Amino acid sequence: MQESQTNEAICAIATGTGIGAIAVIRVSGNNSLEKVSRCFSKDLSKAKTHTLHFGLFQDDNKETIDEVLISVFHHGKSFTGEESVEISCHGSPYIQQRILKRLHQVGIRSAEPGEFTMRAYLNGKMDLSQAEAVADLIAAQNQKSHEIALNQLRGGFSNELKELREELIHFASMIELELDFGEEDVEFADRSQLLQLVQKVMQHLEQLVKSFEVGNAIKTGIPIALSGRPNAGKSTVLNALLQEDRAIVSNIPGTTRDTIEEQFNYQGVSFRLIDTAGIRESSDEIEQRGIERTLNKMQSAKMVLYLFDSTDFTIADVQADLQTYVKDQPYILLATKKDIEEGSREKQLLDLQKAVDNEVLLVCINDQVDRENLLETLFAKAIGEEMESYSTIVTNARHLEKLELGLQSLQKAEHGLKTNISADFVAMDIRQAMFQIGQITADISTDDLLGNIFANFCIGK
Repeated sequence: MQESQTNEAICAIATGTGIGAIAVIRVSGNNSLEKVSRCFSKDLSKAKTHTLHFGLFQDDNKETIDEVLISVFHHGKSFTGEESVEISCHGSPYIQQRILKRLHQVGIRSAEPGEFTMRAYLNGKMDLSQAEAVADLIAAQNQKSHEIALNQLRGGFSNELKELREELIHFASMIELELDFGEEDVEFADRSQLLQLVQKVMQHLEQLVKSFEVGNAIKTGIPIALSGRPNAGKSTVLNALLQEDRAIVSNIPGTTRDTIEEQFNYQGVSFRLIDTAGIRESSDEIEQRGIERTLNKMQSAKMVLYLFDSTDFTIADVQADLQTYVKDQPYILLATKKDIEEGSREKQLLDLQKAVDNEVLLVCINDQVDRENLLETLFAKAIGEEMESYSTIVTNARHLEKLELGLQSLQKAEHGLKTNISADFVAMDIRQAMFQIGQITADISTDDLLGNIFANFCIGK
């Protein structure tokens, strides 16, 4: 985006599409107040910042389009850092489009996707990772996603990266000084201390990289596969966790022929439940295809909830299913039909628990206490323990890529320090690590990078 384009006045609807009580149209850029005043029944040129003004929004013939409320923000005191106006009108799409048409007539062009946030970044109101957090905040589907995006928007992640980068800058300056005074054989830093510093930063980056798996799961929902043999109670569990009759429940084996995916929230985290076809040998072609899909879903799930009928099972069958179908994922063993009297199952369940070295939950899933116990266990094993181990959680794939590239450069620097490679090569690796980390917050940026990021924003933001 050229400098001349950056300052020109732009406008867009900032609220959702469709009919609502109120809509907000945002204007930002040079002479915003003067241009909007041409359409308004009051002169806004002398209006103080952060003030509201009620009046009539008019067309070029001074005919009233709507009664509106206009918010005024002076240069440097708005979201974008520019002179800005927000027009609150009635939510009719017809009214919104007439107001936009009038704004275009007075020389205010339509904003491009993400252009308001991009201007906030270019004007120093936020760094790039904070700007990306705006999009994450808008898209947040649950409490934890909201908390992570809000922390990033407030600069928590940025400050952490800047501290790491400052440590690397200090490191690089010591190496550069040695290079400048190479002929005098001067050493400005103890190599062992520099190695410790590199390893410290590497350890921090490794934690951030590892946190992405948790962050991505929180952002997109944690996939949990409900698996087991026919009539184990998978559909009943799905309905109970969703608190609605989503899947057909029947005593007839093979009722579920395809996978069913639904989402629910628990403790601020979204879980994507995948109800699958019962695992068994079948000559039915449609059921076979459902079982194939089941196996694929089980392999892609973060956790498997394996169900079996507590009144009709063998330890050998459960072990065989786990060995065949559950790969490296963590799993929960859920013994269903607790409400059906069965005198001998307690000892058999204890023997199973010892055989597989995993806790077995015996439940009547429609019992509130059992349901809550299952949810707590599911949360703890699927995400809770991992969440507690990270102070900062990365959710953005671009950030992950830059962190991994920075880590690779530091690994090269570590190798160079351990093997006494020439200081200029070590310095080159450190500079590359600084470059990658700097690209996250856009201390170092390119027009292509900015264009790709802001193109994914919604118009009006």
